[in-house]
Amino acid sequence: MLFFRKKENTSVDLGWLQTDMHSHLIPGIDDGSPDLETSLELIKGFASFGYKKIITTPHILWDVYPNTREIILDKYAGLKNAVLEAGLDIQIDVAAEYFLDEHFNGLLKNKTPLLTLSGNMVLVEFSMLSAPFDLQEMLFEMQLQNYQPVIAHPERYSYLNRKREVFDELRNAGCLFQLNLLSLQGYYGSAVQELAEYLLKKDYYDFAGSDLHHERHLAGLQKLKSAAWMRKLMESSSIKNHLL
Repeated sequence: MLFFRKKENTSVDLGWLQTDMHSHLIPGIDDGSPDLETSLELIKGFASFGYKKIITTPHILWDVYPNTREIILDKYAGLKNAVLEAGLDIQIDVAAEYFLDEHFNGLLKNKTPLLTLSGNMVLVEFSMLSAPFDLQEMLFEMQLQNYQPVIAHPERYSYLNRKREVFDELRNAGCLFQLNLLSLQGYYGSAVQELAEYLLKKDYYDFAGSDLHHERHLAGLQKLKSAAWMRKLMESSSIKNHLL
């Protein structure tokens, strides 16, 4: 499946980030890559952009993608071996993107070990329609268990545009923020782009991730060369991907 072909001298340079820390590359486990061949082509795309390391983060959304730590680690081992056999010059690690819901609450109550990005950092997301009523409580419980919440793509929770003080509250509570790179070029719509620019202007982002699921996202990343806010992102001293 050769859907991604590196074009002469046209690849966007994302090597300054060194590590991508949000993607869905483990085949057949969520709404990301459907098969191993696709996964390898997507990983080649990352390498062409200059990345040295990928931390792939399959969904754990129990009603839709009932993945467990064991399932993810088993499938990851197969992908890692395939990357080595293909001779791709890029490191691949694994974590997860946890959906904040009743199942996640259960993981916390049972003190089930969570998959981390690095150290104690855990990538979490919540509904695009409304925040969970117990959002603050779940995040606080994570911290009590010595986990550092990393909020995935806060700019995509467009309903918070009318309550921007929530972002201040989350930051003051010690949460880290992860930008979806595609938000900066309007991939998810103008409202998301506006919120991404607002949060970037406030230096609220700690990480930038691709949230890559498929080839269309690769094509979108390519367009970042002309995104006006990319220079602001590159100049931000708050982006810490290189530390992962």
